[in-house]
Amino acid sequence: MKIELDVHTHTIMSGHAFSTLQEMASAAAEKRLKTLGITEHAPGIPGTCDPIYFRNLHVVPREMYGVRLLLGAEINILDHDGNIDMDDKMMSMLDHRIAGIHSLCYIPGTAEQNTTGLINVIRNPWIDIISHPGDGTASLIFEPIVIAAKENRTLLEINNSSLKPIRHKDSARANNLEILRLCKRYDVPVILGSDAHISFDIANYEYLYPLLHETEFPESLIINQSANDFMSYIHRQY
Repeated sequence: MKIELDVHTHTIMSGHAFSTLQEMASAAAEKRLKTLGITEHAPGIPGTCDPIYFRNLHVVPREMYGVRLLLGAEINILDHDGNIDMDDKMMSMLDHRIAGIHSLCYIPGTAEQNTTGLINVIRNPWIDIISHPGDGTASLIFEPIVIAAKENRTLLEINNSSLKPIRHKDSARANNLEILRLCKRYDVPVILGSDAHISFDIANYEYLYPLLHETEFPESLIINQSANDFMSYIHRQY
């Protein structure tokens, strides 16, 4: 399977990653990617960049080493109502927007409440991707999430980092298998995410391929195969 893009990565600006933007872009070029997305953590994560960083993204060229750059953010879902930690004005300055649940800044509810909140985020017209919904940070009911993702053209991420044994996310494998099976049933595309925090991990999906094989997931529903298809899929009229 060809891979043309990885749009969930972090640089040193997120505070707990280890490569610069130029190092990330150079590594993406070496891996023959067409598109690289940089998504620094939004303010709810300790140690991340100040909001002025996002306001100044216009100074960065959108192509480096022959790779198209998308400069966005991984926005934090704060509670089971679906509130997030970035406003519309700030989101309008980004090339793409990922939103995810992180234990450091999420107030959990029941599985039903968490699911309702996540669906509210999926329906937010600014949000392009839901990061690592299957990592087990919050209890979720996946079938209505998959249906909402299809209805709103919001991509659900299958996240490689969540499956690393060192992360000890015990439910991540089963959850991601369920998401893949539901997406296959409802004909919903997914996006593979490395969640790279160092340049060597860009487009590293080693823990995802066994899940794709086990579910016999159609390659046609893996949007990483075409940078143009990805850009077309997330295009919205704001």
